[in-house]
Amino acid sequence: MFKWTAILGVLALILFGAGAAHATTRVEVTGTYPAGEVVTLGRNQTFYVHLHYTSDRPVQIWVRPYHAGEPANAGSNPSRVYPAGGGEAMGWFFLFDPGTPVDELRIRAGDGTTRGTSVVATYPVSVTGGSEAADVSPPPAWVDTLRAADKAAQQADYDKRMNTPPSVGELALFNGFMLAMYALGLFGLAAPAWGLWRWRGLWRWVAAVPLAVVAFVVLRIVVDTARDPTSHNLWPFEVLMWSALSCSAMVLLALARRLSGAGQARSRA
Repeated sequence: MFKWTAILGVLALILFGAGAAHATTRVEVTGTYPAGEVVTLGRNQTFYVHLHYTSDRPVQIWVRPYHAGEPANAGSNPSRVYPAGGGEAMGWFFLFDPGTPVDELRIRAGDGTTRGTSVVATYPVSVTGGSEAADVSPPPAWVDTLRAADKAAQQADYDKRMNTPPSVGELALFNGFMLAMYALGLFGLAAPAWGLWRWRGLWRWVAAVPLAVVAFVVLRIVVDTARDPTSHNLWPFEVLMWSALSCSAMVLLALARRLSGAGQARSRA
């Protein structure tokens, strides 16, 4: 009996500790822009929320708009990592469609994981998306200050990533991916070229179609990048897509040719 009591006590402490951990972050709304009890946003206008937080650990904070308990059709802020302690933070959102209503803001805070992030505050609002151009008044100082802080944090994070040399595993993965793209591109050319060489009659000309398509795509990438190196930044995915289509087409053609008996007829000849 004592053993089970001790186990239950430990579990209760663990659960209590987990709850206490989530309760260490506090966020409150201290202002909005545009301000007012009822707000109609202009076309493409952003609604900013001024926050004050306290936390015993670094934390991320997100503001999400809701209507009638469901997420509104809106875009909303990502979050930088705010330092432990306390300070100012900012959330924002914009509405995709005119007439979209928002009656509640839910403020989530945590580390970005499902388990480590929860709703820490809610805030009632009456915001509706409009179709007219916004009649914009100068924003309060906190909007510009916190936007600049967010931009500086994003730039610092980008600089850190750019200045951090890739690991051996990352290099191996990248090089393996690029080699796979080259191999698939070659196979997308080789498979129809084989059909063009081995097959006869109509099947030969049908095999020439995927060969011509992949050759055109590869040639276009080479010519375009020679003129402008930034014109095909996603060229591996272009090669992947067209080569996969070429390979799929050749598999289907080979199967149709076999079912038609053309392959057996040539073998007997």
